[in-house]
Amino acid sequence: MSLVGLIARDELRLMGRNRVAVIAFALLVLLTLAAVASSWSHHRAVTQLRARQQHTAEAAFDAQPDRHPHRMVHYGTFIYRPPAPLAAFDPGIDAFTGNSMFLEGHRQNTANFGDVQQSSLLVRFGQLTPAFVLQVVAPLLLIFLGFGALSRETERGTLRLLLLHGATRWQVVGGKLLAMGVVAVVAGLPATLGLALIAAQHGALVLPMLVIVLGYSTYLALWAVLIVLVSALVRHSRDALLALVALWAVAIVLLPRVAPDVASAAVPLRNKLQTEVAIARDLRTLGDTHNPDDPYYAAFKQATLRRYGVARVEELPVNYKGVLAVEGERLTSELFDRYAAESFAAQGRQNALVRAVGVLSPAIALRSLSMAAAGTDYAGHRRFLEQAEAYRYALVQRLNRMQAENVTYAADVAQGADADRRKRISGRNWGEMPDFAYRVPEGEALAAAAVPELLILSAWVALALMLLVYATRRLGARR
Repeated sequence: MSLVGLIARDELRLMGRNRVAVIAFALLVLLTLAAVASSWSHHRAVTQLRARQQHTAEAAFDAQPDRHPHRMVHYGTFIYRPPAPLAAFDPGIDAFTGNSMFLEGHRQNTANFGDVQQSSLLVRFGQLTPAFVLQVVAPLLLIFLGFGALSRETERGTLRLLLLHGATRWQVVGGKLLAMGVVAVVAGLPATLGLALIAAQHGALVLPMLVIVLGYSTYLALWAVLIVLVSALVRHSRDALLALVALWAVAIVLLPRVAPDVASAAVPLRNKLQTEVAIARDLRTLGDTHNPDDPYYAAFKQATLRRYGVARVEELPVNYKGVLAVEGERLTSELFDRYAAESFAAQGRQNALVRAVGVLSPAIALRSLSMAAAGTDYAGHRRFLEQAEAYRYALVQRLNRMQAENVTYAADVAQGADADRRKRISGRNWGEMPDFAYRVPEGEALAAAAVPELLILSAWVALALMLLVYATRRLGARR
């Protein structure tokens, strides 16, 4: 066995003698296995629940009796976002953003019923998932196992003995680094097995999973290098432990908590009430479909009559009220889309600021990588909102066109006891409406979204290795 291997074996043997470290390591393994089991169980339950609720909502819509199409516009329907296959590993922001939407005419609702809204406040502190264990707990364990890797040798004077017996500084540091690498691999193994379990389910994408494995491997390797680096820079193990715990607290606890607040302060975002007030104000400027003297709709009426070559709406081959509903929905949807685009842009700038802090905190970079590859980040939430709005608009306009084509104008404006029956169309039409189907992004797209953070983590490792080279050259020079 080479000298590097002997030094690594000796370091691992010393770690094994530390009962506290061994117990802590065993707890980490058990915690990871518990996280995999609970996250997997929760994911399966959520998947089945949302599928069942989606089926119930579709059945309720299809079972509606003969009705006027515009009543179905207001009846609306619920849609549910199925959780991403890799959400069992990293649920991301799924618990906070909501997973269902009520779709109706004249309104663009937001997602509701997130886990945070339906569970205790403890959910806000983070769920026990394999990703959480690897991001937060595993680095702390590595610190307690390896903080004295080189500083202990300096304290006891054994480093000088090693050098006098022919070991080079590079061999000593290489042995310590190899030992930390072995510990990091073993620490990440349970979570990797959990990821493999997730891979067995239908719909799991291979390329994003490989990116996740590469990202977490780089992250743990970074901590292994940082621990050896700090241990090489200080003379006392106590100082190394304090410095590493402080680094862990700032990088993993402080910066990820502060960064969103800084982004919110830097990029203001309208809340729900402010948005609804602003939309209601702008809606009044669009015109009133019920006011015959409204300038816009008066002009629209004349344009419609000219297009069909008639003088009165009663002579149109289509129901003018349905045509009016189509135009009104088009205008209001454009307004909703404008406000949604402004909100998306503001949230995008906020997320960009948070991700920029990832240059200072590898934990933020890893979280962004993990959520992007798993499809549980803000981009995934926005993807659901955009697909839901596209479906809502198509559904409402299809119902409006049914009013224009299947209900006559005379029947639509009729009054009297039999008038309501004449305005209705067959309930079979509701069953022919297409159901909502959430389109999952391609694996290549998810993996590509995680590449910037992977580069940041790689840059962190490269910087740490360069500093370790510098520290190695000075190792043992101080007396």
